[in-house]
Amino acid sequence: MSDDPRNPNSSDGGGSAPTETPTAWLPGDGGSSPAGGTAGERIGPYRLVRKIGEGGMGEVWIAEQERPIRRTVAFKVIRAGMDCREVVARFESERQAIAMMDHPNIAKIFDAGSTPQGLPYFVMEYVDGVPIGEHCDAHRLSTRDRLRLFMQVCDGVQHAHQKAIIHRDLKPSNVLVATHDGRAIPKIIDFGVAKAMAQPLTEKTMHTEVGQLIGTPEYMSPEQADMSGRNIDTRTDVYSLGVLLYELLAGALPFDAKALWKSGFNAILHTIREVDPPTPSMRLSTLGDVSTDSAKNRGTIPAALTRQLKGDLDWITMKALEKDPARRYGSPSELAADIGRYLTDEPVLARPPSAAYRVRKFVRRHTLAVGAAATLLVLLVLFAATMAVQANRIARERDRANREAAAATQVSQFLTDLFKVSDPGEARGNSITAREILDVGAGRIRDTLSDQPEVQSRLMATMGSVYGNLGLYARSVPLLEEALAIRRNTLGEDDPSTLASMQELAILAYRLGRYDDAEALFSGALTNRRRVLGADHPDTLESMNGLANLYHRLGRFEEAEPLYLAALEGQHRVLGRDHEDALKTANNLAVLYKRQERYEEAEPLILDTLERRRRLLGEDHPATLSTLQSLASLYVYLERYDDAEPLFEQGLAVQRRVLGEDHPDTLVLQHNLGEVYRLQGRLAEAAPLLAAVHEARRAKLGDDHPYTLDSKDSLARLYQARGRHADAERLFAAVLAARERALGPDNPETLDARTALIDLYGAIGDREKERRQLALMAASLLRLAEAPEADAAAKDAYARFLVTRGVPGIRDPAAALRFALAANEMTEHARPRYLNTLSLAYFQAGERAKAIDTQRRALDLLTGEDATLRVELERTLATIREDVDGAP
Repeated sequence: MSDDPRNPNSSDGGGSAPTETPTAWLPGDGGSSPAGGTAGERIGPYRLVRKIGEGGMGEVWIAEQERPIRRTVAFKVIRAGMDCREVVARFESERQAIAMMDHPNIAKIFDAGSTPQGLPYFVMEYVDGVPIGEHCDAHRLSTRDRLRLFMQVCDGVQHAHQKAIIHRDLKPSNVLVATHDGRAIPKIIDFGVAKAMAQPLTEKTMHTEVGQLIGTPEYMSPEQADMSGRNIDTRTDVYSLGVLLYELLAGALPFDAKALWKSGFNAILHTIREVDPPTPSMRLSTLGDVSTDSAKNRGTIPAALTRQLKGDLDWITMKALEKDPARRYGSPSELAADIGRYLTDEPVLARPPSAAYRVRKFVRRHTLAVGAAATLLVLLVLFAATMAVQANRIARERDRANREAAAATQVSQFLTDLFKVSDPGEARGNSITAREILDVGAGRIRDTLSDQPEVQSRLMATMGSVYGNLGLYARSVPLLEEALAIRRNTLGEDDPSTLASMQELAILAYRLGRYDDAEALFSGALTNRRRVLGADHPDTLESMNGLANLYHRLGRFEEAEPLYLAALEGQHRVLGRDHEDALKTANNLAVLYKRQERYEEAEPLILDTLERRRRLLGEDHPATLSTLQSLASLYVYLERYDDAEPLFEQGLAVQRRVLGEDHPDTLVLQHNLGEVYRLQGRLAEAAPLLAAVHEARRAKLGDDHPYTLDSKDSLARLYQARGRHADAERLFAAVLAARERALGPDNPETLDARTALIDLYGAIGDREKERRQLALMAASLLRLAEAPEADAAAKDAYARFLVTRGVPGIRDPAAALRFALAANEMTEHARPRYLNTLSLAYFQAGERAKAIDTQRRALDLLTGEDATLRVELERTLATIREDVDGAP
């Protein structure tokens, strides 16, 4: 049964007739219904208005929902007499499939229940649209506009697959296009024959999987035509999407529908399973007069449309229509990504690459520049000059090819000579390590390749990146800087290779803690990549993520979050959710949420990223270990130390084996494990780990590197726990001074360092030093809270400081209440914590009843596993109650 209340050609998904023949739905007249309903009848909060569809299993009405909100909905109900076990199972299966999904390109389900007669129904979004093919033809959309609309359909199907649902009946009548705010939005409907991959959709048994034809033959995959139901997976929907794409491009199906149905049932199955269809461009050329209408509906002429389809679009479509599922695109997102490459004139993966093909792509990406130059030359010298230009262009391509061949030869010879050092005759019996080979190569680049700047810069960039990944930053810097300089001089500021060097150098500056340099390089790379490559190019999105990482480290969360979100949205759309770039950004965004104490948003994002990386990369891959560390760090924030400890231990064991003891990533995990031991009170186990990390970082990175300061801070806390207060004060003060120099007095990391020093002075009873640091802390927090761009967190932080610490001469109940109220007015997330601050502010201002009421609201809103915050809130409420009960 179709989800569509507007389309009279929808079917129950059984595929018993061609889609052009409206046998499954009959236009409703608004009268009585086989289900017993009539126009105007009320069922629960719904009033039936008009019947708009009727099939073998049920019917659809337009209805008005009257409460709790008023809106127009589609009301779908089983027909009277059709409530047998199999029909009810299919109906409930469809209802469950839609309920599992939440995506802008899938019609939503709102409600479900039974009529007074006991017939199951469900209520869904009313899609006021038309089938995608009709929409495209009615608006005469160009081929490129049709592709952009189709990519949204792929995104919706990908979401269904991520919810473990296969549609199995994708066709134009099940993809409606509605217009919202002037923008066309495709909506996928009719999950009546959907298949669950991971779990049953309903407790009732469905007997439709074996021996029946499931789907619509014209759009049916070969494995569906097998009728066994054994090999149905997500690639089944990819095939149907390929047929839909074929029809949107050529204006016709791969096989003629009338001829297909005249051939008989067995011949239909044979055609679907065995016969390869013609390419879209070839099919268009056989349509005769129909091709003129197809081209007209796409704003062009048949010859031009054929040229558009030949090449990439033929390759993409035919890859989606491969008979063997293993040769198709693996997912709708892969299909959409290849279409995205076509739209940006990049080489598509469906087409075998060739030099000529890549050259043509280059020319198309620079159409304006090439066209303007050619036009100018034609105007100046007419035919003779045109011939000269063509000859010159051929010569340039030949020269470029020759340079590439020479470069490949140079690289090959360089590497051959380089690896001769491992030959026993050259090494003279000594063992040669990969690191030593790398060092020899880095030393030879400048001398042997001085007359080949492009090759020289390519090798410098590669070796610089390898050194960086090994944690050998001092060796990496000069190579990457020289590679960037050479590329700027020989290729220009806007060449993609130059921009890639800027990005690499920005990452290295970030790792070295040179944040001003990193910001200039990240910003420059992002600006230029947007201008040269476009906002949605993967390299542009990579630069967005890099700049967001820097802002994150600097505590500029309000600048980091929108960059992360924009990069992630673009990567999901262009690359797919399983692409490593998208997973890297998702992991970074989750860590940002963790630092903002938005734990309920952070945990599912980290768990999803970890599951994908484990599936795609394996347990021991560095990216998987990075996400494992993020999850463990979240557990530390939530004081779930027993959960964090085995994750850190697992990651550390792998990092030591794969990267070595002194690699920066290994040291991060060793530091974090030492911190967990310290927080658990296992000081004897924490001490050697933290001390070793601190010494290694001092030696490799320097005394003021951010990672070294992190280790110094942890070591100071360990000394404090062991009663070595003088050593703890010395280290805390050093951390504070270094962070204040590098980040400024108001940065969150500087404030953390000052807080640690304040706590130490409070513990040892040094009130004068404590008061001085409290005054400096108050000044910083006030500046942050009163800044024009101040967010709720800044205002809450100052209010919390006033009510929990205060300073002689600074304690101000009125100010605390003012800032606490402002924070609660601004925020939507972490509200229980902000309400806790407000409750304390009310309490200190003498408004005891409001304090108790506010604290109760905070506890009512608290969800999730943040046990620490719950304890804090309950302790605050007990303190307030005790004060009230004991008041005279």
